[in-house]
This record gives sequence, C-alpha cells and structure tokens, in this order.
Amino acid sequence: GVQYRSQQYVDYLAAQGVRPSMSRKGNCWDNAPMESFFSRLKVELIYAKDYRSIEDAKSGIFAYIEIFYNRKRRHSANDGMSPVAFEEKAALAA
Repeated sequence: GVQYRSQQYVDYLAAQGVRPSMSRKGNCWDNAPMESFFSRLKVELIYAKDYRSIEDAKSGIFAYIEIFYNRKRRHSANDGMSPVAFEEKAALAA
C-alpha cells in the first residue's frame, strides 16, 4: 500500500475532493476481512462467469452477496455456519 501514501497520489486525491481513508498505522490486520471477502468473490463468482454488461455483473454480485454469501455459504469464522444461521443462533442464546 505504499503507493497510496505517495505525496503525488495524496495531492491528486485532494485536487479531486477525495478524502483518503487509511487503516491504523502499522496494523496489517485492519483490511484482512475485506481482502478475504474480495478473494472469495473473485474465485467463487467473477472468474467463473462471463458477464456481457455492467448490469449483469451488478445483478450477479448482488445475488452472490445477498443470497449465497450471507445466507448459505458456510464461514469458518462462524463455526461453519452461514452469517444468517450464526446470527439466529446468537439471538436465541441471548
């Protein structure tokens, strides 16, 4: 990520009215959950499809996240349960 800290890049963002968002200094774990998610998204969906339009891609990504990833796909961080099942179990335990 050093390229995102270069003065030229930071100046360009400022000129465009963009405020950069950085993780905590020296904490490589801040972005790990999103890196993992995008890795799975690419492997399980993007590389397996041949989208013909932006709308097809948007629809496919929405379905992947809302129908498969959150409701059906098992996650090791959730003891092998989907996020929905994990939250339901936690709600019952509360």
